[in-house]
Amino acid sequence: MPIGLIALKAGVTKDNETISKECVQLVRNKVGPVAAFKVVIVVNRLPKTRSGKVLRGTMRKIADKEDYKMPATIDDPKILEEIKESLIQYKILN
Repeated sequence: MPIGLIALKAGVTKDNETISKECVQLVRNKVGPVAAFKVVIVVNRLPKTRSGKVLRGTMRKIADKEDYKMPATIDDPKILEEIKESLIQYKILN
């Protein structure tokens, strides 16, 4: 099941539920009704390398319950635990 993890810019005043619904609707409008995208999780921050690249592959492995290695170039390793906690909270992970 595809899920979206999004980090909001500072100063956003909309609630997370409204933003999640808008993201799902945006994907349905752009891709079409066959898009199985239904879950959007708002997180505080996304894991990045020191050069600023988002660690999509590592997040995918966490969500798929696969083993992963801590990337040597990660800016803040604590972010991966925050991602895991968010996935557990939304019952994506057990």
